[in-house]
Amino acid sequence: MRVLSAGDVEAALPMPEAIEVMASAFAQFSAGKALSPLRSRLNTERGVTLLMPAYLQESRDLAVKIVSVYEQNEGLGLPVVSGAVLAIDPDTGIPLALMEGGTLTALRTGAAGGLAAKLLAREDASTVVLFGAGVQGRSQLLAAISVRPIERVFIVDPNKEKAEKLAQQVRNWAQGMEVKIDIPVAEAVQQADIVIAATTSKTPLFNGNDLRPGTHVTGIGSFTPEMQEIGPETVTRAKVFVDSREACLAEAGDIIKADAQIEAEIGDVAAGRHLGRSNTEEITFFKSVGLAVQDAAAAGAVLSRAEKKGLGTVIDLC
Repeated sequence: MRVLSAGDVEAALPMPEAIEVMASAFAQFSAGKALSPLRSRLNTERGVTLLMPAYLQESRDLAVKIVSVYEQNEGLGLPVVSGAVLAIDPDTGIPLALMEGGTLTALRTGAAGGLAAKLLAREDASTVVLFGAGVQGRSQLLAAISVRPIERVFIVDPNKEKAEKLAQQVRNWAQGMEVKIDIPVAEAVQQADIVIAATTSKTPLFNGNDLRPGTHVTGIGSFTPEMQEIGPETVTRAKVFVDSREACLAEAGDIIKADAQIEAEIGDVAAGRHLGRSNTEEITFFKSVGLAVQDAAAAGAVLSRAEKKGLGTVIDLC
């Protein structure tokens, strides 16, 4: 069995390739070519642990992820999201690889947001507003920059040290990129072409009436009915796309509280079964609660590339 660290995972699958992997995964899922039960949840006194198995029938990716979300870890200097992914041989059931799950989760979640931006944001989108300067926010920005000609980034986070750290990383990615962390929320949103929410907020992060026509919004942080990053003003103004109808109607507070009318799953857009954005004036909203098929597809792609590159450590469990 191959054991892959966070660094191995990141080195194996660059973001542009991860976005294409997510396109395939979502297309298979929305076509009914995936086995992916709703995740099992175990709530403890301090956090939540999720069990997420999936199998993709066309790409034959089989994996299970165990991931924990412990918000108080930030104050301890520990990752808020941590876990592990086990990739399994679909023919024999034998474990093939164990990989660090926090990095894989950030990679596949960022790639999902990048795919949504690629399919739904205007071609000329150049200004991004990001809510949340954590690991997920970093991955979302990296993905957005991969698919659109981004020139300006506004980062909104109550932790100014975190925001400035991410801002410096973004400046290092692209020379000449304008990055601000001290702009008022309403002013930032009014200038945005893409708005990304990557927080655990239980209340809307901005007023949807501030969005200008043609804006694309991605929400990836909330994953329970009680959480809500995106308010009803945004949802009612937007054409709404989701990773999974079933999962979002059961778990996404942004969708549930606004009684949202879902246009389509992103997999249908990726496969060409739905047009997606139909004009430059539409506001589009992609809501993702995260699917196990993303982990299975990403794990399969990481393992394949890691084997070719000689990444990780091979161990014998017998």
